[in-house]
This record gives sequence, structure tokens and C-alpha cells, in this order.
Amino acid sequence: MSPQHLRTTVAVVNEQGGDFSLEEVELEGPRDDEVLVRVVATGLCHTDIHLKGFLPAEMFPNVFGHEGAGVVEAVGDQVQGIEVGDHVVMSFRSCGSCASCAAGMVGYCEQALVINYMGMRLDGSTTYSRDGAPVFGSFFGQSSLSAHAIAYADNCVVVDKDLDLTKVAPYGCGFQTGAGTVLNVLQPGPEDSLVVFGVGAVGLAALAAARHLGTGTVVAVDPVASRREAAERFGATAIDPTDVAVVDRVKELTGGGASYAIDTTAISEVVKQAQQSLRMRGTLVALGLGAEEYTLDAIDLLQSGKKVMASIEGDSDPQEMVPRLIAMNAAGDFPVDDLITTYPFAEINTAVADVLAGKVVKPVLVW
Repeated sequence: MSPQHLRTTVAVVNEQGGDFSLEEVELEGPRDDEVLVRVVATGLCHTDIHLKGFLPAEMFPNVFGHEGAGVVEAVGDQVQGIEVGDHVVMSFRSCGSCASCAAGMVGYCEQALVINYMGMRLDGSTTYSRDGAPVFGSFFGQSSLSAHAIAYADNCVVVDKDLDLTKVAPYGCGFQTGAGTVLNVLQPGPEDSLVVFGVGAVGLAALAAARHLGTGTVVAVDPVASRREAAERFGATAIDPTDVAVVDRVKELTGGGASYAIDTTAISEVVKQAQQSLRMRGTLVALGLGAEEYTLDAIDLLQSGKKVMASIEGDSDPQEMVPRLIAMNAAGDFPVDDLITTYPFAEINTAVADVLAGKVVKPVLVW
């Protein structure tokens, strides 16, 4: 199939740290290995917000978005398993052929940086352009803060056409990351305890998965009252870190320290509290994006055998995890629909402000 061109509307960030701006651009594609998706809904993730202020100035203008869901409008000649009219949830890309991908750990793909973050195809071309000048995109192989997106067979998960795409869009990253960290990495049981620091979309998805597994004791730490209330609905005991000595309170609730901890805040002092809240040989998984360095308690670490690690996308393969979570949701075992607040795409900057202020948990933008 020869590439086609169409005009589409995107939420572009024109300069480092700038706001999102709805503008028309030209989209090229799909090429032989690509899929053209008409986007119905896109979850707004902290990664989109963080990276628009973090990427170097020369990588702008840029179109972000990596929790897209929509309807396939065209497929390249080499694409298999996806047809025009299919409904898809888009997630991160992986090459499928490196050692990590061959081992099923697609989040650790050796080409992940190039195909998810560099803003262009492997040949250096961009899917978007404006007035003849390139616009960076291909974010997570989708750049779905757009009315149309170019994606790939490896990051498009075909889903039932009866599903509400506004409800399943966040499964492509945020919900998958939180739930996957519990279901794939930690796997806590009835005898275990889990404390989650920061209960936004990722943290609450982790709590939902922990409840599904029957984790013995679950604790949530967050300064925002509405999020503590949401955590309690998932069976967690919620702590306001501005009101109590967090480490002491976690140890009290867990009988001496948590088996497992998850940090979604990327705040160095909070990460250290999470480490200190663990029992002997406990495990902390850091998921947040923000601080470039953490300060850990070295004495505590060396005397306890604790493990501090990270996980990419909850060690998930989207082709397996997205359908798994959708099935759990249908069975009542992953009740995250109420965490979603929808916004028209034109109100994207309001959605950014609301999620940063803690007014909403998971904004989903809808065309």
C-alpha cells in the first residue's frame, strides 16, 4: 500500500514545556507495516505531561499520547491480524525479535528507546508534518493525542467492538502498569502486605489487582483526600502523610513492615520512606517518572536484605495483559471504570490542570 496523506487535528506541544494546542497537521501513512487508527479516546498520562517539559528543545513541536483507543481505518500490506473496522487499544511498541522480546519481556525491548521515544520512524521520517516542516510524533508508536494515529501490529490490541473505548483506553499504559506490577512482578498472597505510595491511576490499579489476588493487608499513602477515599474502596487502609509518621504507621498496620511497596511518586524522600516501610527482605518497585536520582537509606538496605527495583509497564505484554484486564473488569475483579473522567479534546489543558491538582484520577480525552 502506498502511503496516503490526510489532514488531521492533533494536540501539539510547540515548544519545550508549552501547553497543548489543537492544530491541523498532515499525517502520512500507513506504510506497509503501519496501521491507521481513527482515535476515539486517549488517556492522559503523567508521562505525557512530564516529557513535554523534559525532552530537549530540538524535539519540538511534538505530539504525545500513548493510551489511545480507536477504530482501524487502513492497514499496510504487511500487517497481519488487524483489519479495517477493528477496534483497538494502543500500547507501547517492541521490536519482537531481540533477546528480551523473545523471552516475553517486551517492555525491556532493546529497541524500546528508539521506537517509543525518539519522535520518528526508524528511517528518520516523521508521520506528522505542518507547512512542509516535520512534527515529531510516533510516541510509543502512536502519538494518540490526535484525531488519527499511525500505529503498528505489535502495539495494537484488537478488542471487542461492544466495549466502550473511553473506558479501556487507559489499559494501554497506566492501568496496565499498576496492575501488572502486582499481577506479574510481586504476586502478593493472603499472607503478604502491600503499601502503595501515590494512588493516582497507576497506584489505584495496583490496589485493584492486589484485592483481586486476596492480598492480606493493603495500605495506601497519599496527601489527597479524594484519592485516599478511592483507595479505601479497594480495601486499603489509607494514610495521610501530612498527618502521621508514615513509616511508623505502615509498620504498625503491617506487623513490622510491608512485604512489598510500590512508589508512583518519583519523589526521592517518598521513595526512601517506601524503602524504610518494608519488612526484612521486602521489595520496593519504583514506577514513577520524575526525579533523576533517589536517596536511599543505605544502612537500612545493607542490614535488611531489602530489594529496590523498577518495572517497565508492570512487566506486561499488552497483547496478553490488556485482554486479561478487560476480562477481569467484566467479571467485577478490576473495577476501575469510576476512576475515569472524560473531557472533550478541546479541554486538554483543563484536564492537565485537574489531574495535577488531584481533582481527577484518570482523565480520558474524547473526540
